[in-house]
Amino acid sequence: MDFGLTDEQQMVQDMARNFAEKEIAPYVEEDEKNHYYRREILTKMGELGLLGWTLPEELGGNGMGWQEGCIALYEIAKVHTSWRLAISGNNWGPAMTINEYGTQEQKEKFIPGLLEGSLVGSFAITEPNTGSDVASMKTNAVDKGDHWLINGTKTWISGGHTCDVGLLYAVTDKGKGNKGISCFIIDYNNTPGVERIPIHDKVGMWAAPTSELIFENAVVPKENLLGELNKGFFICMWQLNNTRMGCATGAAALSRACLDGAVQYATERMQFGVPIGKHQMIQAQIAEMIIEDEAAKQLCMRAAWLKDNGLPSQQAVSTAKLAGCQAAVHGANLAMKIYGSYGYSDEYPCGRWLRDSKQFETLEGTSNMHQQIIANIELGFAPNR
Repeated sequence: MDFGLTDEQQMVQDMARNFAEKEIAPYVEEDEKNHYYRREILTKMGELGLLGWTLPEELGGNGMGWQEGCIALYEIAKVHTSWRLAISGNNWGPAMTINEYGTQEQKEKFIPGLLEGSLVGSFAITEPNTGSDVASMKTNAVDKGDHWLINGTKTWISGGHTCDVGLLYAVTDKGKGNKGISCFIIDYNNTPGVERIPIHDKVGMWAAPTSELIFENAVVPKENLLGELNKGFFICMWQLNNTRMGCATGAAALSRACLDGAVQYATERMQFGVPIGKHQMIQAQIAEMIIEDEAAKQLCMRAAWLKDNGLPSQQAVSTAKLAGCQAAVHGANLAMKIYGSYGYSDEYPCGRWLRDSKQFETLEGTSNMHQQIIANIELGFAPNR
């Protein structure tokens, strides 16, 4: 087993690291303070091919796979967690799902813009009373002959009020549970009947826009149905097994940011005449962070390798997501302890790390749900897709 990077992967890592340091790092604290989203960063990512992983070159893909995508996302999210959403929101969410289930016309209309960054993407699943239980959603789409009429509310949608195009999951056959849900492509700039409301009161992810979407007799063209009618639940689960790679990688990257920061501080901060890193309790905390961080990163790369090779990956993705979440939350807590009183100050990034880490416990499947997925597959109660 080779744990090294190929020349091409090393190139990807260097490019993503340089981009993050040049284009994202200078604005992190300003954007956090102002809760500001810089759309131009997404466009620049598209220009460099950082949104084109796993998709065909004829549609704007970059010809590289999951492993390369995770390597790039890791470098970006390590600098600012909010920007890990760009790859999931454009690439591994809408673009990849449209490529898998869409018509040729849908692919040509939407995918190139999503990959070049001229379009901002999103996907809408969660509702005020629908989280882990996707089949309980109430947003509905009614066939009106020449169009669909959509009514309902989605909430906690990443990029919901800033996006141009997104996937929407809605009920098309009431009373059939997960067998009555369909997926639609929404052109938000040309769809009447949609109100998009920013959600500002969040614990973290302040530079990543989050929204509530209200559909009131929204008119959607018939040709914007994605895949087969009433097959939306299956499409949704397929999509989540891809976008969760973004969660897993982003969590692992945040864990690494906490570790790097704690190590730097522990070598600079002096107490009792020596750097605090010389004290055994600090060393024990650093060691804990290293173990969890390395495990999270390797589990991400294993899941990416499985996906690149067309092998069942659902259990591996959930394992990587859960491990990354635990490493990020624990790493942020330990970093704040190591920084001491300064960790509680806005002078250092510990508060941001801790706020941002908590998202991973609920986003795209709670930790409880991922424990169930992992265990049910291992016990043979569910297939590993």
